[in-house]
Amino acid sequence: MPDTDTLKSKKNTALKIVLPVILICIVFGIWAMKNKENDMNYVNIENTDFTLLVTEKIDLEKLKSYGFPIVIDFGADSCVPCKEMAPILKELNEELQGKAIIKFVDVWKYHELADDYPINVIPTQIFIDAKGKPYNPKNPEAIQMKLYSQRDTDEHVFTTHEGGMTKDQIMTALREMGLE
Repeated sequence: MPDTDTLKSKKNTALKIVLPVILICIVFGIWAMKNKENDMNYVNIENTDFTLLVTEKIDLEKLKSYGFPIVIDFGADSCVPCKEMAPILKELNEELQGKAIIKFVDVWKYHELADDYPINVIPTQIFIDAKGKPYNPKNPEAIQMKLYSQRDTDEHVFTTHEGGMTKDQIMTALREMGLE
């Protein structure tokens, strides 16, 4: 029969092996959970409804269902005022994820994507409030907004701005449209 010192030695050796293995499993488990959370957040941000660049037809009803104000800029990568707005749109898209939807459509590359909108010049921005309705600015003339209505029903269907806009101008409109 083994003596007690030998049993204690075997128990100590087992503890020295088992304890680090348990700690490694705990650390790995925590790491895996954190990465799973990061992966889930990454997927949400990469949802094409929230990406800046539009390359296929916009599902406006789906975008409205999020309950966020929407700005869609119709321009081109090679037009000067559009180039000036590009960093502003990118910055707003990144800053306002989960609060507003900011989109850019290059009408020279994807001209068919502008077919359903009143685009006469570029850049032109379309504004839709958080309730899914066309933006109704307090003073449209002062901020150079155009309001479009159906001829037969006089229903307000689009609010646009033609030309470049500053970040402050866009933010003012977004706040009026329900940005929280």
